[in-house]
Amino acid sequence: MALTDPLAERMRPNTLDEYTGQQHLVGEGSVLRKAIESGRIPSMIFWGPPGVGKTTLAFIISKSLDRPFFSLSAINSGVKDIRDTIEKAEQYRKGGIVPVLFIDEIHRFSKSQQDSLLGAVERGLVNLIGATTENPSFEVISALLSRCQVYVLKNLTEDELISLLKRAIAEDEILKTLKIELKETEALLRLSGGDGRKLLNIFELLVNASDQKKLKITNDFVLKNVQQNMALYDKAGEQHYDIISAFIKSIRGSDPNAAIYWLARMMEGGEDPKFIARRLLILASEDIGNANPNALLLANNCFQAVNVIGWPESRIILSQTVIYLASSAKSNAAYEAIGKAQNLVRQTGDLPVPLHLRNAPTQLMKNMDYGKDYQYAHAFEGNFADQEFFPEQLRGTKLYDPQNNPSENKLRDYLRSLWKKYKY
Repeated sequence: MALTDPLAERMRPNTLDEYTGQQHLVGEGSVLRKAIESGRIPSMIFWGPPGVGKTTLAFIISKSLDRPFFSLSAINSGVKDIRDTIEKAEQYRKGGIVPVLFIDEIHRFSKSQQDSLLGAVERGLVNLIGATTENPSFEVISALLSRCQVYVLKNLTEDELISLLKRAIAEDEILKTLKIELKETEALLRLSGGDGRKLLNIFELLVNASDQKKLKITNDFVLKNVQQNMALYDKAGEQHYDIISAFIKSIRGSDPNAAIYWLARMMEGGEDPKFIARRLLILASEDIGNANPNALLLANNCFQAVNVIGWPESRIILSQTVIYLASSAKSNAAYEAIGKAQNLVRQTGDLPVPLHLRNAPTQLMKNMDYGKDYQYAHAFEGNFADQEFFPEQLRGTKLYDPQNNPSENKLRDYLRSLWKKYKY
């Protein structure tokens, strides 16, 4: 590795034991590690945010298996590049060797480009590893997706990021010649956002900004130098994620003017309009929800329209939707409710379904009191019967808490008229 290479490249690990993070995938006894150690891996899709090690893990897999490693980027590779690579793979296959074909940003491949991969995967010419920051269910054709195992990669934890940083200071040929004191790390961690590559890019920027052999890292030092040199690491593409973050937070914060500004920044930067529309669809439920149920309908129609209309006319549809969502009442009650419910399930396990709620399609089940004493709501006044729907151990648990907005206040009043135990 050349000393002129970026720090993140110089610190790229070569083995699973050197790899930082994703212990649910590569830790001892994990499914993926077992597959790698057995020498038999499936084609796979790595789905996760930037800077969490998708490319590195693909390279380590090929090296661990002693396989040829072909790498294509969906940004600058066409169908011809794919076919040329597959022809090379066929030559290896004749010798009984299955290369690893890594496709970075596979979500940017068109249907025809993905179709050109399908045959090679089906015939076992390559083990495909695709990397994506987008939900593969939306972006990868079903025929290809069905032949791949999807693995979800997570943002690195604070401990993992600090460990990565300390290893760089101790092992990197340039950094280990300096006296570096990590006095404060909060600003570094906050700016990195769980992105290991971004953390190392920022840290290298700080080192280059100082001509001192002795360097003390404090929050003030980090913020001052990163703000002055922001453009130096925007080139790596991190700004894409910063802008979408600013965009979402502007809508969540009910500022249509700022939201439209960030929308325009994405448009002028060549962002995929479908990517924007998907984010709006998520936001409509996560940040607006039942404060304005029409928001989800409009966002869904926006998503469909963007797919039908295409660019550049779809910018008008996006603009209308963004303004509406930003100007709408906000509530994250639905988001909070499902989070509480999932945590409750993890804590309490598989509690039995109460007998009166069970279906009884056979006589045996009826004899076992399945469905007994169930009260059919429509048979009662107001289409409501006061009965228990939770497992016995969770009686009276309230997961949905309507927030203070006109729409949910109506829901609260209605629920309060029905249920006393939940104390709405």
